[in-house]
Amino acid sequence: MTSAVDELREIARGIHPAILTECGLHPALRALARRSTIPVHLDVRAEGRLPEHVEVSTYYVVAEALTNAAKRAHASTVTVTVDTADAVVRVSVNDDGADFTRGTGLLGLKDRVQALDGRIVLRSPRGAGTSLRVELPLTATNADATYGCQ
Repeated sequence: MTSAVDELREIARGIHPAILTECGLHPALRALARRSTIPVHLDVRAEGRLPEHVEVSTYYVVAEALTNAAKRAHASTVTVTVDTADAVVRVSVNDDGADFTRGTGLLGLKDRVQALDGRIVLRSPRGAGTSLRVELPLTATNADATYGCQ
């Protein structure tokens, strides 16, 4: 039986954070990093706004990876890199944790990424941390949209 809290979490996953909608991916990822219970080194090299579906998917990939690093892998540090090149956004999340197998969140990202014709690679060799790599195609850009945020 699903608890009310679990149902609320599922509903909330479909609602985009205001900072993502209004300001874009970089400020939203900075906010995620600040709220993380473990130190996050964030390197975002994507300029301007990306297509909304790419920003949303990237945000949720990083959010799930940070959750995994803290709650499941018991990592002490995480590095998140986001860049764009050749009409693709590349997301890399690496932690020094140990075990992603107890949760299904990272594995559930596969459907989200594949729905956008993207690629996802997850590696978690015992004792070597977790490495998540995602590539999402950029079908259009919104580089001129800043929505009043810097």
